[in-house]
Formats: sequence, structure tokens, C-alpha cells
Amino acid sequence: MTLETTTAQLVDDEIAEVADERRGSRGRTAARAVLRTLVDIVLVVWAAATLTFLAVKLIPGDPLDKLMAGIQDVTPEMRAAVAERYGLDQPVLVQYLSYLAGVARGDLGVSYQRGVPVTEALWAELGATAELTAWAMVVAIVASVVLALATSGRRPVARLLAQGFELIAVSTPSFWLGIVLMTVFSFGLRWVPAFGGDGPASLVLPVVTLAVPLIGVLTQVLRERMEHALHEPFVTTLRSRGLGESAVRSRHVLRHASLPALTLSSVIVGSLLSGTAVIETLFARPGIGRLAVDALQDRDIPLVMGVVIFAAFVFIVLNTLVDLLYPLLDPRLRRNR
Repeated sequence: MTLETTTAQLVDDEIAEVADERRGSRGRTAARAVLRTLVDIVLVVWAAATLTFLAVKLIPGDPLDKLMAGIQDVTPEMRAAVAERYGLDQPVLVQYLSYLAGVARGDLGVSYQRGVPVTEALWAELGATAELTAWAMVVAIVASVVLALATSGRRPVARLLAQGFELIAVSTPSFWLGIVLMTVFSFGLRWVPAFGGDGPASLVLPVVTLAVPLIGVLTQVLRERMEHALHEPFVTTLRSRGLGESAVRSRHVLRHASLPALTLSSVIVGSLLSGTAVIETLFARPGIGRLAVDALQDRDIPLVMGVVIFAAFVFIVLNTLVDLLYPLLDPRLRRNR
């Protein structure tokens, strides 16, 4: 064996060893990331369940009164039997620990008022809420992109008008906006129905009401990031190569500006889920938001806690997806890794 062959073999062995170490390091990093995600999910769900349980317990009134409503001549024995059935005769700490144990098993309990498992009640309303939030998200994204492209880097008048719209959109209460839209377009012009969840027309007002605040937030983020990106060297290079202004903005600047907006997606969905409680109640639509409001009014503790845990789970899952997608969309992060 010659010296050159021996040296080449040693170099190949070192390269293979370094590659194995890198693969092992990436594997350990991935395992730690998965473990950290699981721990985050458990902590968020536990915190949501604990805080909601305490908040519901602090609401004045006795859940038994709601459970026994409409029953004539309620005897102490009947109240005791109902309390025992739902575990309300146990100390608060025992109720809390029992509920946490059920959540760990995937059992969110039984709704006091509906008499069905909480998971079944949530599943029955999930479709209506998903439809509403999905359309609101689509409208918000499309409108924000159009407004940001039209106003970023333009004359001061256009920028001032955009800032004024963003401020009004973000600060306007959803219920007030919904009432105004309902009064004008439903009661006045009679273009779309005001209440109910039947047909595409019934989605128009709720979707617009839910989307307007998001349009204000997303437009502000996209416009500011686009104005910053327009002064980056890569934009000057693209223009010097003869690329048109519209192509520079839509193909390159918008993509560069949309990455920071991606980090807001979990917050946006959380805002949508919380906003559905107002919108679905105002427009008398079915959905998880209205289900939560009804459950609070009825002191339906298992159902209230089920809604909160569901929202917390959606929030943490979306955060995890954003963490996974961001490096895939931003090559700079991949190189750093």
C-alpha cells in the first residue's frame, strides 16, 4: 500500500467519522426538540386546565341549581344523587385532581347540560368554527397583501391613509363592528342575512367582522417589513437587472417580508378562536365560541374546561408548526443549523 493510498484512506475515515458525528448530533437535537415540544404541550394544557378550573369555581352560584333547573319539588336526596353522579360532592381539590387524571386519559368529562361527552360536543361544533375562521383567515391574508403592496414605499399620503386604516381596524371592537355591518347590510340594504348559519350568504358578515382586526395587524406588519426590505441591497440588484417594480415587490420583497409575519400565525389563530365567541353569539351561529359562552352561562364546568383545553392545544400545536416551518422557508436559518 502506497503512502498516497494510506493518506487517502485516513482522510476518508476522518470524513466518515465527522459525518457520523454530525448525524448523531442532528439526531440528538431532533430528540431534544421533540421532548421539549411534548413538555410544552403538557405544561400549556395543565396551566389552561388549572386556571380555567379555578376561574369557573370562583363564579358565583351553584352548578347544581343549573342542573336541577326545571325539575319540580327537588328533594335533598335528589340533589345529593346528582351531586354524587357528577362528583360535585367531593372536595374541590379532589374534583381538580380527578379532572386532571381524566384529561391525561383523554377523557374531558360529560357536559352537565347536554349530557354527552365533552369531546362529542366539541366535535359537533368544530366544523362551523373551522369554516368561519378559515374564511376569515383567507380574507385577512388576501386583503393585507393587497394593501401592503399598494401602500408600502409609496407617497406619505398613502402611508398616512394606511396607518389610519390599520389603527381603526385594530382598535374597533368586534361586537360594535358586527352591529354596524348588521344594521347597514342586513336590516337596511337586506343584502345578506343577519343571523343563522345556513348557506354561504350567512358567512359574509361574520367573516368580515372577524377579519377586519386581523387585516389591520397583518397590513401593518407586512407594510413595515416591505418598506424595510425595499432598501435592502438585493432589491437594488434586482432593479439593476431590469426586473420590473411589480415583480420586485410581489416575487421578492413580499416573500422576504412575509417570513416575520409567519411568526404571528399562532397568535392570529388564537385571536380568531377567541373572537368567535363574540361573533358566533352576535350572529347566532353555531360553533365552539358560542358553545363556550353557553357553557359559561350554565356553569357547565366540564364543557368550559374542554373548550379552553382545546384552544390551548391548537395554540401550542400551531406554535410548533411555525417553529418547524420557519427554518424551511428561511435558508439563513438552515445554514446556521
